[in-house]
Amino acid sequence: MASPIPLGAYTLPGRVSDPRAAIGQAETAEQLGLQTLWLSERWGTKDLGVLAGAISQVTSTVRIASGITHLQARHPAILASLAMTGQALSGGRMIIGVGRSVDAMWGAVGLPKSTNASIVDHADIFRRLCRGEKVRYDGPAGTFPSLRLNDVPDQPVPPLVLAAIGPKALALAGRHFDGVLLHPFLTPEAVRCSVAAVREAEKQAGRPAGCVRVYATLVVACDLPAEQELAVVGARAVTYYQIPGFGERLAAVNGWDPEPLARLRTHPRLVGIRGSADSVLTREELSEVASVLPTRWTEEAAAIGSAGCCHDTFDRYREAGADELVLHGSTPDQLGWLASQP
Repeated sequence: MASPIPLGAYTLPGRVSDPRAAIGQAETAEQLGLQTLWLSERWGTKDLGVLAGAISQVTSTVRIASGITHLQARHPAILASLAMTGQALSGGRMIIGVGRSVDAMWGAVGLPKSTNASIVDHADIFRRLCRGEKVRYDGPAGTFPSLRLNDVPDQPVPPLVLAAIGPKALALAGRHFDGVLLHPFLTPEAVRCSVAAVREAEKQAGRPAGCVRVYATLVVACDLPAEQELAVVGARAVTYYQIPGFGERLAAVNGWDPEPLARLRTHPRLVGIRGSADSVLTREELSEVASVLPTRWTEEAAAIGSAGCCHDTFDRYREAGADELVLHGSTPDQLGWLASQP
């Protein structure tokens, strides 16, 4: 691997009707020497447990991570059971990445929204169950009179990684989690500030310096024609910036004027769409919408251009303090250029 920073990648980014492609992508990820293969769970064809189990049987070294699932979307015993079954099948290669998501989604599906208190308690319950402990609990995470896994493999508790953008979530990760997954489309300077917030929270909590692994997510489109580059990078950008409030948070973290978000959201292609745009629009349609975003929003916060340019971008994120990069947008079978020298 040419880059001095460890690299991971997503399998099956965006809309997927046939998840079987994940098998070949996982095998390629291992051949490329990637550290981690990330699964962006979506209900339908991207179930974490099924995919992790399948991938564990065609790989032997790459770690298998959820990026992300949600603590309250499964009963605590079910999530712990999934994790420890995955640990047994993979030889201890699971990473459980979790996030908060948006409150409106939880209201729509009839599940409780996350709070900082419930997230911390869910994490504690998860770890205790994975260690084989009996758990009795009544608090912000719910009411569980008596929980225990019947059988626990001789494997460690998987690392828990929290997806975070704002200062409160970053501090939560620094105090209570094993890692933090930073959102796509953060500039190197935004990553630098995020790392500083995590390290300060570690220090305030009395934890060892650097114990929280920082995963910086980076959308990558290398050595592609301009229209394909836009399809990869622009399509991902639209899915994040279209969400009211969420797009503003990303712009604020990067120090950008949020004015272009209004033009994006009034684009004719997005009118009437509720939820994620990439669940409705094709990549080509998303590319059309992405054309209204400022060029700097992708140039400063994604890896595009030649292999050398992409490796230079990796170095900027390493210098900003990221411990590992999570490549997004391009699947492992599109990352053969990683073997080239920067």
